[in-house]
Amino acid sequence: MVVVGGGYGQRQNISCFDKISNAFMMGATIGITMGIVFGGVSGLRYGLRGRELIGKTAITMLQSGGTFGTFMSVGAALRC
Repeated sequence: MVVVGGGYGQRQNISCFDKISNAFMMGATIGITMGIVFGGVSGLRYGLRGRELIGKTAITMLQSGGTFGTFMSVGAALRC
């Protein structure tokens, strides 16, 4: 009897670099989303409006996205 491959649960051969880059992108996406929330809320608490609020939120987005993306990629590298 021949078993046909494919379907749910089949593993693919993915390189370690691909796993690390996917983990970084996933972590950066989550970090940017959290940066929008926390940066916007903290900017509004400080009374920022307009360009100041957008600048504060953008800086928070980049910092949290880079940080969380780096931690996720390091975790993926340790599992390779």
